[in-house]
Amino acid sequence: METKHLFCAALIACASQAHAQSVTLYGLLDNSIEVANTGGGTTARMDPGMYLGSRFGMLGKEDIGGGYSINFVLEQGILTTTGAASIPNSAFGRQAWVGLASPYGEFRFGRQNSPVYIPVSGALDAFNGLTIGSGLISFLAIVPRVSNAISYQSPEIAGTKAQLMISLRDASNSSQNGIASYHIGIQYAKGPVGAVVGYQRVEDPVGVVWPGSSAGTVLKALYAGASYNFGNITFYLGYNNNRQSDTPLNRDVFTASVRYMFDPATFFSFGAAHLHDKSNLDSNADQVGVMLNYFLSKRTNVYAAASWIENHNRATFAMNGATTAGIPVAYPGAPARGVQLGMVHTF
Repeated sequence: METKHLFCAALIACASQAHAQSVTLYGLLDNSIEVANTGGGTTARMDPGMYLGSRFGMLGKEDIGGGYSINFVLEQGILTTTGAASIPNSAFGRQAWVGLASPYGEFRFGRQNSPVYIPVSGALDAFNGLTIGSGLISFLAIVPRVSNAISYQSPEIAGTKAQLMISLRDASNSSQNGIASYHIGIQYAKGPVGAVVGYQRVEDPVGVVWPGSSAGTVLKALYAGASYNFGNITFYLGYNNNRQSDTPLNRDVFTASVRYMFDPATFFSFGAAHLHDKSNLDSNADQVGVMLNYFLSKRTNVYAAASWIENHNRATFAMNGATTAGIPVAYPGAPARGVQLGMVHTF
C-alpha cells in the first residue's frame, strides 16, 4: 500500500510539473510581389521574406520557481514561394536553443540569433532594416545567427540591456582554440531617446557562414545608432562598418531616416543611405527609399516599398530584403530601382 501511495504521489508531482510547462506553436508568413529594373530591363518576381523572414516554430517555458525558468526555441525558416526550407538540409535552421532564465539574466545554448541581428541592426533606421526601402539592408553585411553558441542576456537596468555571445568551433574544425565568433549588443531606451551599439567578429572556417567567403575568412562588423521621438515622428541615425579578411573589403555605411505614425495602425518611413568604400574596390553607392505599412488586424499587415540605388564605378549593390537577396544588377555601376507590395500574417 505504501508503494502505491508513493507511486501516486510521483504521478501527482509529474502532473503538477507538466502543468507548469507551456509550449506554444507560432509562425509568420511573408510574401510580396516586386517589380524592379536593375540595368537589364524590368523584372517581376514573387519574394518570400522581404519584410520578415517566414518561419514556424515552438516556444517552450517551464517555471521552476523562485523567478527561474527553463526556456527553449525550435524555429525553421520557410520559403512561402515554394514551401521549401530557407536553409536546406536543416530541420531548425533559424534557431534551436535551450536556456535558463533568472532575475539576473538569461543564458542560452545552441543555434541562436546574433545579439546584433534584431536588437541592434533593427534599430538603426526607420525601416527596422526591412523591405527594399531600407538602405541599411541593401548595404548591410551581417552574420544573423550562428551555431554552437553560448549567450547571456542581461536584465534591463536604467533603460539599458546587454547581450553577449560566443560560438564554439565545429568539432570537425582543427583550429587552435574553440572560439569561432564574438558578439555584443547594447541597447538603451529611456523617454524619447534610443541608442544601440554592437559588434561581431565571426570566423568562417570552411567558407559557408558568409556567402562568397573563403575558408578561414574573418568577418568584422561594428554597428551604432540613435533615435529620438517627437510624438508621431521618430528620427534615426545609423552607422555600420564591415571588414572581410580575404578581400580588401572595408566600408562605412551611414543612414538617416524618419518614421511618421499617422495612427497606431499606419506608419510611413523615408530614408537615405550612403556607402563609402574605404578599400581599393572603388564601390561607393547611395540609396533612397520609402515604405508604407498598414495593420489590417493585430496579426496581419500589408506594406508597400520603393527604392532607388545609385551604384558608382564598380559597385554592384542590389535591393535586398530581410531574408531575400535582391535581384542582381546587370553590370558594375548599374542602378537599381524597384517597388514591392506585400503582406505579413503571424500566428
